[in-house]
Amino acid sequence: MWPFRTRATKRGPMTIIDSIRHSMAPIHKEGYRFVAIFLVATLILGWIAQPLFWIGLIATLWCAYFFRDPDRMVPQDDNLVISPADGRVSAIGEEVPPAEMGLGAEPMLRICVFMNVFDCHVNRAPMAGRITGIHYRPGKFLNAELDKASEDNERNGLVIETAHGSIGVVQIAGLVARRIVCFSENGDVLDAGERFGLIRFGSRLDVYLPTTATPRVAVGQLATAGETVLAGFGGFDLPTVGRKI
Repeated sequence: MWPFRTRATKRGPMTIIDSIRHSMAPIHKEGYRFVAIFLVATLILGWIAQPLFWIGLIATLWCAYFFRDPDRMVPQDDNLVISPADGRVSAIGEEVPPAEMGLGAEPMLRICVFMNVFDCHVNRAPMAGRITGIHYRPGKFLNAELDKASEDNERNGLVIETAHGSIGVVQIAGLVARRIVCFSENGDVLDAGERFGLIRFGSRLDVYLPTTATPRVAVGQLATAGETVLAGFGGFDLPTVGRKI
């Protein structure tokens, strides 16, 4: 058998190119401009010196990889809280949410997910619900892993009214990340796992939940946006049904 054929489809045998195309994640539209800039810079560098072309090409491929936007299989259960970001769980505990979000002065369960520059940076809704507030606050660009980044760094907070009450999702800029993007608007109704924003080049997502929620992850655990269960309400079970989003 010809080595560059993999499996048959309804349209005929699948080539290795078809296989690669179907396995690669698309680039999010927020990344088009950056990939184009990197590509032009690569061509200029290649015109100056051939070795520089290869350096530029590697940087361009990394940029395209950074802005990847793969579909995820989102668990279908209103009692579950799904990770809003790819990354590492950096903190779990009870903290008072940012004052501008209007979630009160009582501590809520906070779960933080830190994204490094190699993680997918598309952000997803942790639960289904309606956005009742979007609150942007300018600030510093400290290392997002630091606890004080929650207070000092630039951030954008969403308040989502869910079946279990209001929750908060906070996009926090980091040392490298200098641009928070939010696609959603106040009043939008989101499905669990639906894309709502993106942070460029390393950052953090904080989720604030009612204290009736029970964490299902540990500090240091890797999380996948739209798939990993961070917490749950009531007598929930682990998901058995998912929907590609």
